[in-house]
Amino acid sequence: MTGSFECTTRTSMPKLQLFNLARSIDAHKESMAQSREKAVGGVTSGLISLGEEVIWRAWHFGVPLRMTSRIMQMVAPDYFVDEQVQGPFRTFRHVHEFTDDADGTTMVDRIEFAAPFGPLGRLVEKLILAGYIQKLIETRNLHLTRDFRD
Repeated sequence: MTGSFECTTRTSMPKLQLFNLARSIDAHKESMAQSREKAVGGVTSGLISLGEEVIWRAWHFGVPLRMTSRIMQMVAPDYFVDEQVQGPFRTFRHVHEFTDDADGTTMVDRIEFAAPFGPLGRLVEKLILAGYIQKLIETRNLHLTRDFRD
């Protein structure tokens, strides 16, 4: 069993601009300042692309964590998928989709993850992680679209 959720963000920002912001290492670091997230390996600044990896170091729940993510799929400017290849989760997959709409762009984030530690991990997924990670994604999306909010 895995945890999962979806976040939908609408903005007047053009699709290509939002697509690029969503894969910007620098924008991600800015949006995750509260968890002291830093890119410490792989692509550490600029735009990440298909097949490339970034190693993130951050503090969550008072614990330092490292996670290596790789861009597994990408069709610009429609979607990209990043997955954890090493890190604290049993699995972590983030699908980023971008569509034009009447007022600009709709971005949909689909997250699937599984915590380690068997049955205890499943309980932690439900009670803590799903809400915590969703809040992180929502905060990140507000940061990315802050100059284009009505």
